Amino acid sequence: QVQLVESGGGLVQAGGSLTLSCVASGSIFKINGMGWYRQAPGKQRELVATITRGGRTNDVDSVKGRFTISRDNAKNTVYLQMNSLKPEDTAVYYCNAEVVTTWGTFGSWGQGTQVTVSS
Repeated sequence: QVQLVESGGGLVQAGGSLTLSCVASGSIFKINGMGWYRQAPGKQRELVATITRGGRTNDVDSVKGRFTISRDNAKNTVYLQMNSLKPEDTAVYYCNAEVVTTWGTFGSWGQGTQVTVSS
């Protein structure tokens, strides 16, 4: 069994910063790609940023230059540094990981962490 647990969300004023963390635990052989997604009220879940095991990153235009994804493979952890936050960044943020276990490879999701940006 694999679990992803996010932390670091909260309430911040526009222009502020937050850093989200997501730790994977359980029967993990290795983790391939990891990513952050978000879902605002009344909207579909959308991709924010991804990172390969080797550290290659990709992010969506709306967060370019403001958000930075990184990971620590030794700690099975992915981070999302969010700067210059805007009210439209308000959402529940979810981490996702492709986890390789002894019995197969699975996509796993965390439970989400709320980020609220006030104007």
